Amino acid sequence: MDGVRLHRLGKRLIDLARQVTTDSGDTALTPGEVAVIEDVFKHPGSVVTEIQARTGFAQSHVSASVSRLREQGLLVSEPDPADRRRTRLTVADIARRAIMRRAGRPADETIAELVGEEKAKQVLKLLAELEELLT
Repeated sequence: MDGVRLHRLGKRLIDLARQVTTDSGDTALTPGEVAVIEDVFKHPGSVVTEIQARTGFAQSHVSASVSRLREQGLLVSEPDPADRRRTRLTVADIARRAIMRRAGRPADETIAELVGEEKAKQVLKLLAELEELLT
Protein backbone atom coordinates (compact mmCIF):
# COMPACT_ATOMS: atom_id res chain seq x y z
CA MET A 1 0.00 0.00 0.00
CA ASP A 2 1.42 3.37 -0.95
CA GLY A 3 1.08 6.62 0.98
CA VAL A 4 -1.79 7.94 -1.13
CA ARG A 5 -3.90 4.82 -0.57
CA LEU A 6 -3.09 4.86 3.14
CA HIS A 7 -4.11 8.52 3.31
CA ARG A 8 -7.41 7.79 1.50
CA LEU A 9 -8.13 4.90 3.86
CA GLY A 10 -7.37 7.06 6.88
CA LYS A 11 -9.65 9.82 5.59
CA ARG A 12 -12.42 7.31 4.91
CA LEU A 13 -12.11 5.90 8.43
CA ILE A 14 -12.25 9.42 9.88
CA ASP A 15 -15.38 10.15 7.83
CA LEU A 16 -17.00 6.93 9.07
CA ALA A 17 -16.06 7.73 12.67
CA ARG A 18 -17.61 11.19 12.28
CA GLN A 19 -20.77 9.62 10.87
CA VAL A 20 -20.99 7.24 13.85
CA THR A 21 -20.38 9.92 16.46
CA THR A 22 -22.73 12.62 15.18
CA ASP A 23 -26.50 12.87 14.96
CA SER A 24 -28.40 14.48 12.13
CA GLY A 25 -30.04 16.70 14.75
CA ASP A 26 -26.75 17.84 16.27
CA THR A 27 -25.89 21.49 16.44
CA ALA A 28 -23.89 22.19 13.33
CA LEU A 29 -20.28 22.99 14.12
CA THR A 30 -17.74 24.01 11.53
CA PRO A 31 -14.75 21.71 11.03
CA GLY A 32 -12.63 24.41 12.69
CA GLU A 33 -14.88 24.47 15.75
CA VAL A 34 -14.74 20.68 15.97
CA ALA A 35 -10.92 20.84 15.81
CA VAL A 36 -10.86 23.47 18.58
CA ILE A 37 -13.17 21.43 20.84
CA GLU A 38 -11.12 18.29 20.20
CA ASP A 39 -7.93 20.16 21.06
CA VAL A 40 -9.34 21.61 24.30
CA PHE A 41 -10.78 18.19 25.19
CA LYS A 42 -7.28 16.68 24.87
CA HIS A 43 -5.56 19.69 26.50
CA PRO A 44 -7.83 21.18 29.20
CA GLY A 45 -6.72 24.54 30.55
CA SER A 46 -5.36 25.66 27.19
CA VAL A 47 -5.09 29.26 26.04
CA VAL A 48 -5.84 30.44 22.50
CA THR A 49 -2.18 30.68 21.52
CA GLU A 50 -1.59 27.05 22.55
CA ILE A 51 -4.64 25.89 20.57
CA GLN A 52 -3.44 27.92 17.60
CA ALA A 53 0.01 26.31 17.75
CA ARG A 54 -1.38 22.77 17.94
CA THR A 55 -4.10 23.15 15.29
CA GLY A 56 -2.18 25.35 12.88
CA PHE A 57 -5.16 27.71 12.49
CA ALA A 58 -4.72 31.46 12.48
CA GLN A 59 -5.11 32.98 15.92
CA SER A 60 -8.07 35.06 14.72
CA HIS A 61 -9.82 31.88 13.54
CA VAL A 62 -9.22 30.13 16.87
CA SER A 63 -10.41 33.20 18.79
CA ALA A 64 -13.60 33.42 16.70
CA SER A 65 -14.26 29.68 17.13
CA VAL A 66 -13.67 29.90 20.88
CA SER A 67 -16.08 32.83 21.10
CA ARG A 68 -18.84 30.94 19.27
CA LEU A 69 -18.25 27.77 21.31
CA ARG A 70 -18.42 29.75 24.56
CA GLU A 71 -21.70 31.37 23.44
CA GLN A 72 -23.11 27.89 22.76
CA GLY A 73 -22.05 26.74 26.22
CA LEU A 74 -19.60 24.15 24.86
CA LEU A 75 -16.43 25.75 26.22
CA VAL A 76 -15.86 27.35 29.61
CA SER A 77 -13.27 30.05 30.20
CA GLU A 78 -11.54 31.12 33.39
CA PRO A 79 -8.86 33.74 33.98
CA ASP A 80 -5.33 32.36 34.17
CA PRO A 81 -4.26 32.74 37.83
CA ALA A 82 -0.65 33.38 36.75
CA ASP A 83 -1.57 36.02 34.16
CA ARG A 84 -5.07 37.50 34.48
CA ARG A 85 -4.89 38.82 30.89
CA ARG A 86 -5.02 35.25 29.57
CA THR A 87 -8.06 32.98 29.55
CA ARG A 88 -7.84 29.23 30.18
CA LEU A 89 -10.36 27.03 28.37
CA THR A 90 -11.99 23.73 29.23
CA VAL A 91 -14.79 21.73 27.65
CA ALA A 92 -18.11 22.33 29.43
CA ASP A 93 -19.53 19.36 31.35
CA ILE A 94 -22.53 19.08 29.03
CA ALA A 95 -20.23 18.92 25.99
CA ARG A 96 -17.88 16.46 27.72
CA ARG A 97 -20.79 14.11 28.50
CA ALA A 98 -22.06 14.37 24.91
CA ILE A 99 -18.58 13.64 23.53
CA MET A 100 -18.16 10.59 25.76
CA ARG A 101 -21.67 9.30 24.96
CA ARG A 102 -21.09 9.66 21.21
CA ALA A 103 -17.60 8.18 21.41
CA GLY A 104 -19.10 4.99 22.82
CA ARG A 105 -21.50 4.41 19.95
CA PRO A 106 -20.86 1.18 18.07
CA ALA A 107 -19.88 1.48 14.40
CA ASP A 108 -21.53 -1.82 13.42
CA GLU A 109 -24.69 -0.32 11.94
CA THR A 110 -22.90 2.36 9.93
CA ILE A 111 -20.46 -0.16 8.48
CA ALA A 112 -23.29 -2.61 7.69
CA GLU A 113 -25.10 0.14 5.78
CA LEU A 114 -21.93 0.73 3.78
CA VAL A 115 -20.90 -2.86 2.93
CA GLY A 116 -23.85 -5.08 3.90
CA GLU A 117 -24.42 -7.29 6.94
CA GLU A 118 -22.14 -10.20 5.96
CA LYS A 119 -19.15 -8.09 4.97
CA ALA A 120 -19.66 -5.86 8.02
CA LYS A 121 -18.65 -8.72 10.31
CA GLN A 122 -15.43 -9.20 8.35
CA VAL A 123 -14.70 -5.46 8.25
CA LEU A 124 -15.24 -5.09 12.01
CA LYS A 125 -12.98 -8.08 12.70
CA LEU A 126 -10.25 -6.63 10.46
CA LEU A 127 -10.58 -3.18 12.07
CA ALA A 128 -10.22 -4.72 15.54
CA GLU A 129 -7.09 -6.57 14.38
CA LEU A 130 -5.67 -3.45 12.78
CA GLU A 131 -6.31 -1.44 15.94
CA GLU A 132 -4.53 -4.08 18.00
CA LEU A 133 -1.53 -4.11 15.68
CA LEU A 134 -1.16 -0.33 15.30
CA THR A 135 -2.02 1.01 18.74
